[in-house]
Amino acid sequence: MIYPENFEIKIGFAQVREILSELCLSPLGRQYVNRMAFLNRHDLVERLLQQTEEFKQLLEADAEIPLQHYFDVTSYLDRAAIVGTYLDVPAFFEIKMSLRTIRDSLRFISGAEEGKYEALKALGANITVERSLIAALDKVVDDAGVVRDDATPELQRLKRDLISQQGILRNRIQSIIKHAKSEGWTPADAEPTIRGGRLVIPVITEYKRRLKGLIHDESNTGQTVYIEPEAIFELNNDIKDLHNAYNRELVRILTGLTNTLRHHIPELRKAYQYLGLLDFIRAKAAFARRVEAVKPTLHKYPHISWKQAVHPLLYLSHKQAGKTTVPMDLELNREQRILLISGPNAGGKSVSLKTVGLVQYMLQCGMLIPAGDNSEGGIFHDIFIDIGDEQSIENDLSTYSSHLTNMKKFVTVADNKSLVLIDEFGTGTEPVLGGAIAEAVLQTLNDSKVYGVITTHYTNLKNYAERTAGIINGAMRYDHKNLQPLYQLEIGKPGSSFAIEIARKIGLPKHIVDKASSLVGKDKIRYDRLLEELETEKQELEKKTREATALEQKLKKNVKEYQDLKNFLEDSKQDIMREAKGKAKLLLKDANQKIESTIQQIKQNQAQKEQTKEARKELETFAQEVRKEEPRPAHKRIQTGALKEGDNVALIGQDSVGQLVGIKGKTAEVMFGGLKTIVKVDNLERVEGQVAKPKKSKMDTGDGYTRGMNITQRMADFTATLDIRGEFAENALTKVMNFTDEAIMLGMPEIKIIHGRGNGILRQVVRDYLYSVREVASLGSEVEERGGDGATLAVLK
Repeated sequence: MIYPENFEIKIGFAQVREILSELCLSPLGRQYVNRMAFLNRHDLVERLLQQTEEFKQLLEADAEIPLQHYFDVTSYLDRAAIVGTYLDVPAFFEIKMSLRTIRDSLRFISGAEEGKYEALKALGANITVERSLIAALDKVVDDAGVVRDDATPELQRLKRDLISQQGILRNRIQSIIKHAKSEGWTPADAEPTIRGGRLVIPVITEYKRRLKGLIHDESNTGQTVYIEPEAIFELNNDIKDLHNAYNRELVRILTGLTNTLRHHIPELRKAYQYLGLLDFIRAKAAFARRVEAVKPTLHKYPHISWKQAVHPLLYLSHKQAGKTTVPMDLELNREQRILLISGPNAGGKSVSLKTVGLVQYMLQCGMLIPAGDNSEGGIFHDIFIDIGDEQSIENDLSTYSSHLTNMKKFVTVADNKSLVLIDEFGTGTEPVLGGAIAEAVLQTLNDSKVYGVITTHYTNLKNYAERTAGIINGAMRYDHKNLQPLYQLEIGKPGSSFAIEIARKIGLPKHIVDKASSLVGKDKIRYDRLLEELETEKQELEKKTREATALEQKLKKNVKEYQDLKNFLEDSKQDIMREAKGKAKLLLKDANQKIESTIQQIKQNQAQKEQTKEARKELETFAQEVRKEEPRPAHKRIQTGALKEGDNVALIGQDSVGQLVGIKGKTAEVMFGGLKTIVKVDNLERVEGQVAKPKKSKMDTGDGYTRGMNITQRMADFTATLDIRGEFAENALTKVMNFTDEAIMLGMPEIKIIHGRGNGILRQVVRDYLYSVREVASLGSEVEERGGDGATLAVLK
């Protein structure tokens, strides 16, 4: 039961209907909008909500569901049902295109993957549109709404003959009008025209006897007459006959097509009901997107648990104006059935009450509700509302009498499945008596286990709610310092009207305010002052909570930055150590090779003095170059002066020296060698001297391997394959040894040595050596497609 009759107007649902009607694509959908009604069956409401939710998902996914040709052809079907009638071409065009839309929609939805759009699939489960019917319609009428010339062979022949005769007629009349112009009988710009379905030419009235023919008409001024020349009488007659024959054939075709359609009318009516429902559901889904509505969890019993709910019409209005709508959280359950909202005037009490009524009504009409995720709803069997001025001159009822009439209805009809909404409970009469009657009514409603939202200013009702199970106080928050409502509903405490405070702060004379305070008594003043202090403390607590939350987030951010920097430095440390070890290995290798080369040179020269002296000189030169690559002593620290871009700096407690690239706030970018690092400014100190730059060695061993200290470049240039085919065993072994050493030093995971098959000597030499190397984990032949046992693969540790 919905009470009163103008319930929808009072809560604003009539405006929601108007918006839904505007969103519909056709009268078919608007019919369902007009028939939409309050439902109390859980299964039916759940199904309607699911349909709307699925269509909303389609819209959000920009799915290519057909949204054109939503024609209402009900009148055409009614006419076609009468034997002996036939439909015209525009009617068949609308039927064809809308049936195609129905068929495409069915195919699109039914073709969705299993588990998706199940409610929409069920909606069209028993709907059929015969393909043969669409084909028959398409054979006669094309997609532009024009009859096809080849609808039947006879129609095609008549059309062809008609075009031929019209061509002959045009040529002949052009010849006649040309002669008439040359004689001056017709205006210079005259052209053939149609009068009474016959082709005629305009002739100046004074020359009308010069041209033989039939006068069909004259101009408004009488200066021109329209004559059908005698020479084209027969051609016009032939064309007229062809037109009549064409129309007769067309009527015959349309009659036959209407007879075909008549056999499908029952299933077509169901199909168009489906099209109307699709239009209606699409409109609800579009409205849901506008107000950011969701499908709540729906219970079979009365229940409200809304998160961040808003009044949809207020939300749309504020959205258009660029304003924010304050949402509300609401909980009505078996233990907390009635919410008593108090607070100052214009604080949002009535809006909160209307929001409850409108949103719940929308829900039980099968519409998604403008609330947050995880919201829950339930099913009420009745909704009663008492709001606004109900003064009735006809029934000789005052406003208060009208309120009492509504209260009578509520206490006699409402039960534990009813939702009662009362605005400004108890007002309209003497406060003490009004408050007493309101408290008695509230007690009766509570005894009946009614659910409800009630707004009031009466203190006795607030006190009653405070001490009575099933009823809970709620307050509309108010910034009493700035005299501004916050429009926030707070559950669990009563609100104050702040009447004395508002009167004092807007400048009402002090003696009036003091007199009013004395009249209401100290208890009332103390009560309102306590509520005011609670509100102030709450606002201060919320402010401190926000500040604490902001500080906590900042701390988490700083901790994360510190951890990221620590991880970065650890990774950098590992990279630097790895590169240093690589450089050391290369340096050691180069030194050993140089020493061995010097010894060999001395032996070959049989210790001749000059050659030995020269070899030692080369070794000393090499040693000096090696010393240049050694780390320099720690730079001298400078403690004074602010850091600036370009300074040489070091990390406090570290010997590594880099150049300061830039400073951003409390962090700095420092280039350590070729590595850019982000560090805190507080961890840096300036040093004297220049940052040493790595130098490139220009020496070459002669076997293709350059001595360089840039390990990264060496890794980039290294090729993991060595080809020794055709080499002597001794030279091949030397190359394999050098190649393997460098691969191990650079940390290569695998190397490949191509030695060929031949008689197997090179393969044996290579594998014997590799078996002796500890860093080699395993050996094997290449796959057959890449050389087989002509190449050896070595996996390095």
